[in-house]
Amino acid sequence: MNKLRFQTVSVNPKPSRDQAEEAVRTLIRWAGDNPARDGLQDTPRRVIDSYQELFSGYTMSLDSKICKTFPNFSAYEDMIMLKNIRLESCCEHHMSPIIGAVTIAYIPDDKIIGLSKLARIVDYHAKRLQIQERLTIEIAKTLNEIVDPCGVGVVIESSHHCMTTRGVHKPGSLMRTSHMIGCFKEKEVRKEFLDNAFE
Repeated sequence: MNKLRFQTVSVNPKPSRDQAEEAVRTLIRWAGDNPARDGLQDTPRRVIDSYQELFSGYTMSLDSKICKTFPNFSAYEDMIMLKNIRLESCCEHHMSPIIGAVTIAYIPDDKIIGLSKLARIVDYHAKRLQIQERLTIEIAKTLNEIVDPCGVGVVIESSHHCMTTRGVHKPGSLMRTSHMIGCFKEKEVRKEFLDNAFE
């Protein structure tokens, strides 16, 4: 699994939790409020707690738990698809939520992977500062390297709060991206995947 290196980040020295909480207090003061007032005293702690969850991908690893595969003893050779995997990510340009769904499919060769592992691959890449285009490619490439299938297809459809709650204020707008590897680039396979992904 040495090839699986996506978004390797090195932050030295990483700020302490106290420093992170003080940064939140600074933002509260910048917004025009008093971080010491009732109702805001615990906000820095809560914000950092939530950031630990939102950005947990930075501390996750593609270990044997995620990368565990099984022999394809039944010689299954048709499309395997998992639809509507909940996506929660964060825009790297505005640090605003990206909320949507991921559909992943692959056609196996010698190996298959557990369905929960597909969701874990999504979270590994999504729980970071992201752009949807890169996220789509990273999910597809990771699955391709772990399973070495005949092909992989990934589609993401999501709402970006950086344009629905600020800026141009266009609620209801959805962004769709896709990435195909191997046989999924073939017209018929691509059509089967996309037709089933959005039926």
